[in-house]
Amino acid sequence: MVIPVHDVNPVRGTPWVTYALIAANVAVFLSMPGMADSLTGAAGLARQCDLQAYLDHWAAVPQELIHHRMPRLVPTGEVGVGPHGPGCVVAAPGYDKSPELSVLTAMFLHGSWLHLLGNMLFLWIFGNNIEDRMGHLRFLLFYGVCGYAATYGFALFDAGSAAPLIGASGAIAGVLGAYLVLYPRARVWVLVPFLVFLPLRLPAWIVLGLWFVLQAFYSAGQGVSQAGTVAYVAHVVGFLAGMLLAWPLKPGTPPPPEPRGILFGRRTRQTRRSW
Repeated sequence: MVIPVHDVNPVRGTPWVTYALIAANVAVFLSMPGMADSLTGAAGLARQCDLQAYLDHWAAVPQELIHHRMPRLVPTGEVGVGPHGPGCVVAAPGYDKSPELSVLTAMFLHGSWLHLLGNMLFLWIFGNNIEDRMGHLRFLLFYGVCGYAATYGFALFDAGSAAPLIGASGAIAGVLGAYLVLYPRARVWVLVPFLVFLPLRLPAWIVLGLWFVLQAFYSAGQGVSQAGTVAYVAHVVGFLAGMLLAWPLKPGTPPPPEPRGILFGRRTRQTRRSW
């Protein structure tokens, strides 16, 4: 519905963990088979088989998380020809995989440039303030806990799924939930698609509240033709986990600065706050 581009909520220090997480996500994405040149649209069978084998190895799979066992056959990354034509070769896994550790590695995998850039945009805008409030190490732990909660929440919801679950969305949803709790009145510049992209400055509670409502709506399979292609349930669980973990910090959180200039077509109050 809206695309956030900037929040009016300065930080006191450098958000090194946020920067490091963004850099790590980009680096891992570029190292994934065929992702670096995926903008060209080339998607041959060999690249698809290689990527499928990579994801089965490093992504989180609900069946494996719940039942704690590997499947008998996994893609090898090779292309073969069977009775029905060319396809990806499967064989017994030649590696050991820890389902619990796969949750961590899956948080750095993304399926496309759009998937990666969308997640990193939200982390860039909202992660720095949460890191500033929590501190570097606590924020890193918070990010991981939200990611694990989101992944296992989705796995419990769809325990029979063998589809790899990838992306930082669950952890970043936790960041959004924490931001809603700690800085509901912070102003966020967004682009609203209405014939053209209209820039507006909205309170965070509207931007993030609408985002959460949409995720909850989509998680019920409403409003989308293929709700199963995106783990909306993981977004919902991660968001709620972030809210719960951030709630104890709310009483001591200083308010964001009062915005100045034009808001909703009228000039805001010219006041100052020290914090």
